[in-house]
Amino acid sequence: MKSNYCLYIFFLFFIISVAAAPESYAQVPEKTVITGTVTDAKTGEPLYGTNVVMEKSTIGTITDLKGKYRIETSKPSANIIFSFIGYDSQIHKVIRGKSQTIDVKMNLSSIAMEGVVIKPARRSYKNKNNPAVELIDKVIENKDNNRKERFDFLQFRQYEKVQFAFSNVSDKFEQNGLFKKYHFIFDNIDTTKRIGNKILPFFIREDMSDHYYRKDPEAKKEITLASKTINLNEYLDNKGVSANLDYLYQNINIYDNEILFLTNKFLSPIAKSAPTFYRYYIIDTLLVSNQKCIRLFFEPRNKSDFLFHGYLYITQDTSYAIRKIDIGINKNTNIDWVQNISATQDFENYGEYGWLLSKEEIAIDFGIVKNTLGLYGQRTLSYNNYRINDPIDPKVFSGPEKIDNTDPTLDNSKYLTKSRPIPLTRTENGIYLIVDSLNKVPTFKRQMNIVMLLTTNFLNLGKIELGPDVSFYSFNSVEGSRVRFGGRTTPKFSKKINFDGYLAYGIKDNKFKYNAGVTYSFTPRTIYQFPVKSLRLSYMSDTKIPGQEFQFSEADNIFMSLKRGVDDKFFFNNTFSVEFLNEFKNHFSYSLGYSYTRQSPYGNLYFNKEDYLTGYNSTNHINISELSLGLRYAKNETFYQGKIYRYPFPSKHPTIQLKIAGGSDLIGNDYDYLRLQTNISRRFYFSVVGYADISLEAGRIFGKVSYPLLFIHRANQSYSYQRDSYNLMNFLEFVSDKYAALNIDYSFNGFIFNKIPLLKKLKLREVVTLKALYGGLDRSNNPEFQSDLFKFPVDANGVPLTNTLERKPYVEASIGVSNLFRIFRVDLIRRLTYVNLPNVSTTGIRIQFRFDI
Repeated sequence: MKSNYCLYIFFLFFIISVAAAPESYAQVPEKTVITGTVTDAKTGEPLYGTNVVMEKSTIGTITDLKGKYRIETSKPSANIIFSFIGYDSQIHKVIRGKSQTIDVKMNLSSIAMEGVVIKPARRSYKNKNNPAVELIDKVIENKDNNRKERFDFLQFRQYEKVQFAFSNVSDKFEQNGLFKKYHFIFDNIDTTKRIGNKILPFFIREDMSDHYYRKDPEAKKEITLASKTINLNEYLDNKGVSANLDYLYQNINIYDNEILFLTNKFLSPIAKSAPTFYRYYIIDTLLVSNQKCIRLFFEPRNKSDFLFHGYLYITQDTSYAIRKIDIGINKNTNIDWVQNISATQDFENYGEYGWLLSKEEIAIDFGIVKNTLGLYGQRTLSYNNYRINDPIDPKVFSGPEKIDNTDPTLDNSKYLTKSRPIPLTRTENGIYLIVDSLNKVPTFKRQMNIVMLLTTNFLNLGKIELGPDVSFYSFNSVEGSRVRFGGRTTPKFSKKINFDGYLAYGIKDNKFKYNAGVTYSFTPRTIYQFPVKSLRLSYMSDTKIPGQEFQFSEADNIFMSLKRGVDDKFFFNNTFSVEFLNEFKNHFSYSLGYSYTRQSPYGNLYFNKEDYLTGYNSTNHINISELSLGLRYAKNETFYQGKIYRYPFPSKHPTIQLKIAGGSDLIGNDYDYLRLQTNISRRFYFSVVGYADISLEAGRIFGKVSYPLLFIHRANQSYSYQRDSYNLMNFLEFVSDKYAALNIDYSFNGFIFNKIPLLKKLKLREVVTLKALYGGLDRSNNPEFQSDLFKFPVDANGVPLTNTLERKPYVEASIGVSNLFRIFRVDLIRRLTYVNLPNVSTTGIRIQFRFDI
């Protein structure tokens, strides 16, 4: 996934900084720790997947592949219950406040249901003549009659509560010197019902929204009525955090064939193809709120595939509807930073309309190492006020799919207090109060500024912030060591006006470079809050490498300084620009701009119209005066707003961009031309076999221009993998006035590696890419046929370094491994065409920082 690096790293650094701080000690509170092994009483084989639960609670776990389990809790029940498919359940007493081992030997049993006796066949599972599979086939056969999308119209109100907390909070953590000035936060410590250990809540968000659905033509609408979250706007993009949580905690529709969950697609246990990938076992029949149900256990055939396991409660009638689910994900599934997952859903009977979702809870325990300090996230949803098949005014569905109708002038707290179907607990109420108190503690602010510097590369000094720190020093072959100092104002200075800039100096070329800009917001919001409506003016005097474009990184980043091959041909641009940007709530935006650039060759680059060696008829600069229009549409796009860039989350909808630019001697341009570029990109999911990020791009230039104004195709000579660049192409190696490009980045999500015994424990993931670029150059833009155009760059021996793509496409492909040490992706890249050109690398290794779940 394209993860929100800033948010994840923010939490990661916070945990590491706390864990590494000086410790003080106190008496450890009493805990009950229960460990043991569960085996078959007759064969002695370990029973993987045994349900181990504290009596009259939901604190529990399941046994691993070796039949082992562990429960640690400060609030144990008197008894612990062991249950497994086809075995007699057992109850054992628990000694409170002690560490103890309870080994269990389970005895086989027979389960009778409606006259049919079912005996488990653990060693020879088959779908044929299997009552559990016959039952799930009935569920699959009837699922279109049970899903909510069967109605012509549907309305309901949704209440959502999302919480985050530090989990596995130990006494050492509580007594840590880091919290000396605000130890009051531990007054709000709690024990989660899901994972049974002490947690310290620090984040909460609540939303109340109305939802509308129309079957034909299909349309959806979500209108947010009230929203409340903790106040950490100074450090985090709260809307971005909410969007990221929504992406992680996607709604689970058990009736869908595929379910997007934790950034990956999981195959539903009642998908049409599910019996091929899952095993099913009937456990028993029982009453769930006076409804007689069949409890069915399911598990993956391959424990490492992206599949669920758990229980389905199926109504024991002809509807074969889902009454309840209680599911999780196997620990062998290739998901990182997650120690435990559980999800429950309850459905309510609406008579002739069947069963509709009434409550949902998803709990995830994140952590670097099991049973150490981590993050616990819980999402609770309540659905009520259903209106079924009441016609909905078509006007409701106009505009964007999601609308925020919250009134900033009203007190959302009062509205939520009256409307929320689930009252907040003392601990949950305390989160709001504690965060407000923390924001007033100077020590907390100083510590958070350090965390922000590490995660965002900016140092907040109140009304201004300095950075990015990774650009304070860099180097290249033309400027040598380059030092840069810069920053910008913050919303504390002004919400309407933002100033930014930097001053840089090259030690080798002894030259200053600089950039200064001002942006004015036409909305009451800052320019970092969507939707933006702004006007920006800037002036820059600096170098630029032709064809170098980094994604989510600046060019003079210290980590991008080390490059392969020759890198000595620069442009020096003196550019004045003005741009008006207007974004709409439906995520359509346009930008209107004008820029004037006096561009000069720099380093070992020259603008020559004749022989390079004699330097005859050379030009020391060109004038580029250009008007531009940019259009962009990304339906329902969500993103995290960082300090410089937006980090979008993948979506099922494509992102479409169109750029139009042109210049004329009427506005002071040395050339007359019109340049068009378009790009369409989207992520495609393929269930258990991963996903593909695919982009299509094309461009065309009308008019006669020299090579600096042609499409100089994106190249990368750094050792960092760049998704949108050609990683084995040299700078200025290829130019075109028309082109089409295809970029496929496919991640198998460990589908292959997970089936290799020695590799699956490493949780590595396979990646393959293909990048193809085909272009051309009209005779009117080719300096070989036009003496008034600049000659293509050559090396010291007069060998041309810049080429066209007339004969065949440029193609490079790679195989790679992601999730290396959980944070890196490494690609082995092979250049497949134009391998005989001078100074090219046909094979290379590139590394990318990639923080995935």
